[in-house]
Amino acid sequence: MIRVILAEDLHMVRGALVALLDSEDDISVVAEVTGGYAVIPAVLHHRPDVAIIGVDLPGTDGLAAAAEIEERKLGTRTLILTGPGRPQEAHTELGDRVGGCLPKDAPPSELARAVRRVHFGHRVGGGAPAPPLTPVTDSPLTPRELDVLRLTAQGFDSAEVADRLFLAVGTVRNYLTSITAKLNARNRVDAVRIARESRWI
Repeated sequence: MIRVILAEDLHMVRGALVALLDSEDDISVVAEVTGGYAVIPAVLHHRPDVAIIGVDLPGTDGLAAAAEIEERKLGTRTLILTGPGRPQEAHTELGDRVGGCLPKDAPPSELARAVRRVHFGHRVGGGAPAPPLTPVTDSPLTPRELDVLRLTAQGFDSAEVADRLFLAVGTVRNYLTSITAKLNARNRVDAVRIARESRWI
C-alpha cells in the first residue's frame, strides 16, 4: 500500500483528490493538511511514501516544503500539484529534488498514475528516466509477468495494463497474484520494489 499525505488549501479540491485516491486499491491517504507549515509535521508523524503538495499553500509554499523534505532526507517522495499550464514549474524551481509535478487541470486518472510512478522512483513532468541496469540475479518471472510488472511500476492500474497488453483484466490480476507469490512479496507494491532492487525491471 502506498501511503500518501495531501497538502492542498482548497477544501473542495482536496476532498475530491482524497476521494479519488482512496478509490484506488493500492493507495491510502493517511493525512491531509491545508497549509505549507503543516507539511513537515505531517511527514514526520505519518512517514508517508509520497507527499502530494499544492504549489501555492498558505504559510510555507509547496516548493519550499518539498525542498525541506529533501534537505532533511525524510524518505518521502514528493509530487507537486502546479497551476494549470505550468507542468514544469517544480522541476524548474527544484530540479531533481522533487519526484514530479502534475498540473491541477490534468485528467483525474493521471493523479493515481503519477503517485505510483513517483513512489517507484520515476519522474513525472520532467527529467529523464534512469538507464537500464544489468540484472543482479535471474528473474523467476516469465517475460509476460515482467511486462505486467513493468507497466504496473509505471503507474498503470490493472485495466490500463490489460488494455496495453491486449489481455483481460482478470488475467492481469492473476498475473499479479502469481508475481506476488513468486517473489514472496506482501503486495504488488512490494513486488515492484523487489523486482527493481533485483534490476529485473
